[in-house]
Amino acid sequence: MWLLDKMLRRLIQRGELIVTNHDGKVYRYGKPDPELRKVVARLTDRKAAFDIATNPRLGAGETWMEGRMIIDEGEIRDLIMMVICNAPWEDEGPLTPKGPIRKAADYLAGRVDQINWRSRSRRNAEHTYNLTRRLYELFLDEDRQYTCAYFLDPGDSLEQAQLDKKAHLAAKLNLKPGMRVLDIGCGWGGLALYLHRQYGVDVLGVALAPDQIQFSNERAVAEGVSDRVRFELTDYRDVEGPFDRIISVGLIEHLGTPHYPGFFAKCRELLADDGVMVSHCCGRAGEPGVTDPWTRKYIFPGGYIPALSELVSEAAKHKFIVSDVEALRYHYAYTLREWYERTKAARAEIVALYDETFYRMWLFYLAGSEAAFRYGGLVNWQLQYVKQRGAVPITRDYLFDEEARLRSLERAPEWHLSQAAE
Repeated sequence: MWLLDKMLRRLIQRGELIVTNHDGKVYRYGKPDPELRKVVARLTDRKAAFDIATNPRLGAGETWMEGRMIIDEGEIRDLIMMVICNAPWEDEGPLTPKGPIRKAADYLAGRVDQINWRSRSRRNAEHTYNLTRRLYELFLDEDRQYTCAYFLDPGDSLEQAQLDKKAHLAAKLNLKPGMRVLDIGCGWGGLALYLHRQYGVDVLGVALAPDQIQFSNERAVAEGVSDRVRFELTDYRDVEGPFDRIISVGLIEHLGTPHYPGFFAKCRELLADDGVMVSHCCGRAGEPGVTDPWTRKYIFPGGYIPALSELVSEAAKHKFIVSDVEALRYHYAYTLREWYERTKAARAEIVALYDETFYRMWLFYLAGSEAAFRYGGLVNWQLQYVKQRGAVPITRDYLFDEEARLRSLERAPEWHLSQAAE
């Protein structure tokens, strides 16, 4: 416990944390803070403290999942928020890997994990997105947008924020009726169906998770638009163009940096000369880095969140003009908080679908991600690319005007947990 005790004494200045070790000895850290809930935690075995101290991100996640760390007061989100709030991205604190060997090992492991050849890409997609449909129904909005929402007001519902996200992205595509659109990594089809509904465009959505494609096609049939909106279980590298517009939302995070050159080369091949491509992805506020080991192991194998410098430099190599850049800062934190609360509300059903370990894993993932976007070094990037500088208007006024028009056309329905039980 001495190593964990040393780390926590350096780290916890804001907030009150009380930890009881497996031998009954009590350790107290920090001081009360009106913005942070008091947390009382208990370690149930001799090795728990050592596992957390020697590899905080992986060790804390696994001891929580396995029931070797129990939160008696507060909840896991409160503990994670307290830790990350005391070690914000702007500061280099006790959670930053120290020493050249440790840093080199973390870097090498992260880079190797990003090598996503075709079979591995499909396997990684299935690991992430082929969980039961019911799980996603329980914590996502009705349209199943599993990416950062866009909150015009932090008090907006998740449903409204996800609808506003679609309008925000659609405006950046500068669409016209009859255009042909490619949606790479189309999720459960909500954005593709929205674009067709608002503009009368033809959309091809591609993804590597079978259940996503099956569900998306079911939606297209139900809406009577399957002749105009199609979804295929296809690697984007096998798609043939051209397309007037390309959209990818939450896709680049799954590629891995070794595959950026191939991605941008393929998109340039697929995009019409006067076309527009828009990408929405999680991003690093600072320099390139590596994915933490817990996330690589349990949530997004093969995934990597890029720095803006990596995206812009690779685009330049392929003669793409970056015509618009936007950083969404707190929006994903608001989104993840809502997902966390909906997951908690559905605990009994999630445990019945999987087990208590899975439920704890999911809470840790959502809370950790929220903390990273609220206090850590993560943002969301939205980038617009063109091949010709005249492909979009020379001022950004068209974006605001079109987004306002789209928002005036639809309002999101209210969501209640009881809906998910129907």
